[in-house]
Amino acid sequence: MEKPPRLLLSRLWLQNRVYDVTLNSVVFAWNETEPNKKRAPGSNWNTCKAAGSHSVPVCEIIAVQETAEKSQKRKNVGKWHRVPRSPEESYQPPAFTVFYVERTRQHRWRCRSVTFHCPDWGLCQQWIQTIEEQLLLLTYRPKRLLVYINPFGGKQQGKRIYEQKVAPIFSRASISTDVIVTERANHARDHLKTEADLKKYDGVVCVGGDGMFSEIVHGLIWRTQSDSGVDQNCPEETLVPCDIRIGIIPAGSTDCICYATVGANDPVTSALHIIVGDSQPIDVCSVHHNNTFLRYSVSLLGYGFYGDLLTDSEKKRWMGPTRYDFSGVKTFLSHHYYEGTVSFLPATDNVSSPRDKFKCRSGCHVCQHSEQPPPEDKQMCNEKEEEDSVLESGHKDVWRVIRGKFVAINAVSMSCACPRSPKGLSPAAHLSDGTTDLILVHKCSRLDFLRHLLRHTNKNDQFDHSFVEVHRVRRFRFMPKHQEADSELDLRERGGGGGGRGLFGQICRDHPACSCTPTHSTWSCDGEKLPHTAIQVGVHCQLIKLFARGIEDQPVFEDSTAVCSA
Repeated sequence: MEKPPRLLLSRLWLQNRVYDVTLNSVVFAWNETEPNKKRAPGSNWNTCKAAGSHSVPVCEIIAVQETAEKSQKRKNVGKWHRVPRSPEESYQPPAFTVFYVERTRQHRWRCRSVTFHCPDWGLCQQWIQTIEEQLLLLTYRPKRLLVYINPFGGKQQGKRIYEQKVAPIFSRASISTDVIVTERANHARDHLKTEADLKKYDGVVCVGGDGMFSEIVHGLIWRTQSDSGVDQNCPEETLVPCDIRIGIIPAGSTDCICYATVGANDPVTSALHIIVGDSQPIDVCSVHHNNTFLRYSVSLLGYGFYGDLLTDSEKKRWMGPTRYDFSGVKTFLSHHYYEGTVSFLPATDNVSSPRDKFKCRSGCHVCQHSEQPPPEDKQMCNEKEEEDSVLESGHKDVWRVIRGKFVAINAVSMSCACPRSPKGLSPAAHLSDGTTDLILVHKCSRLDFLRHLLRHTNKNDQFDHSFVEVHRVRRFRFMPKHQEADSELDLRERGGGGGGRGLFGQICRDHPACSCTPTHSTWSCDGEKLPHTAIQVGVHCQLIKLFARGIEDQPVFEDSTAVCSA
């Protein structure tokens, strides 16, 4: 591959050392002309590397600005100075400062700066102008953002995090923002649905947790489908992808979306991904009940254990984030299981498997070879009874049906990793391959279920149990046992019999204080309870885009060209 032509080459000063500084359309680099052979005592590896040679991809330069002489003088106010003997000795050469992204440990990014002194003002202005021209060519970078801040989520630090850590970086990158501090639940969703003029913005940013992100997703998808005339109540409808990207500044309790797409729940890292204009498509699941739209899911649909955990934790919101630990222990000790029927359409044409150990990373080839499927026939909007389905590729695939007793049923469209569970619920789940991983935990002992949960925190295969099975699917349905029984009772009552049995069954379900084992759980959809237990779910490939690039394998890229072309 040919190297891009050089735009500038100058010999400049950096910390009283002379460097050859070069710039082309891909890389900004500086190399010391006479590097010291010995390291200074106490210096670390990074310092020595920066002192000798360094390079930064142009696409990861945040900004460039002139370093004024006045700002240098302010730093030295109140200090003793030697009186200069001549005017030449007091002369401060013109300088410019380049702000850029530096990768640190655990996938975190930081904003670093380097200041170069030039022999004259003309050369200094030439460098500033040329770098600014190169940054203007990066048209995928956002210039104006709509920001929603949730002041109540997590530890109630959203506003402080944005003002102290994020806003200064946006200002330095010359990004203008319109900020809205939400005042109630679903404030951001409702504003996006009706009031927001999205044509003015290059992206929407939410400062909060996964619940705030879910609001943004629902508002944007609803707005896009409404403008396109798409009926969201039709389970078989092909949804129109959203054009505008979403940024997440983590300020919640778990922030698993951010952790799974960036690799860290760090506000500065997320802000820098927004500034450089990263784009990561994400799959979204639509959840319906009897041809009625319920919610969208991006991370976790959980029934049984996670549904019960959410139901109990909602009663203890006064405890803050610790309520999840308390409710988790309580739900585990209860150890309920639920009967029902799961039917699903396997992703047989997918090149990956939930147990193939191939994790979704930045530039994932599995996601790159997936795309939004073509629209299906509208007549399929009527509820289909079972089992055969014709895929878009033309060959017939068969729905699978599993009936049984389940401790947990989980559908994850990403790994759902978080600091407490670094691997997540499904370590090999992909962000944008058009599938979801359906995890079925059958009835087992409390000890066996504990062994399964503990494997979320270590390197062992969490699916390597006889009572656990996982399937990569494109669609699935669930029908709880009590609703199947109700359907049979309705038929018998119409025929004139069994009325008393139906009445007592209803009383038992409506009054769990009778100490009977509960007949059904609740679905947890990205942290929100669903009003129905009988649902059908479909995956919409790459429906939204985030300001992210996926988790990077290497902390530092050797090939700068590959970074800018990604």
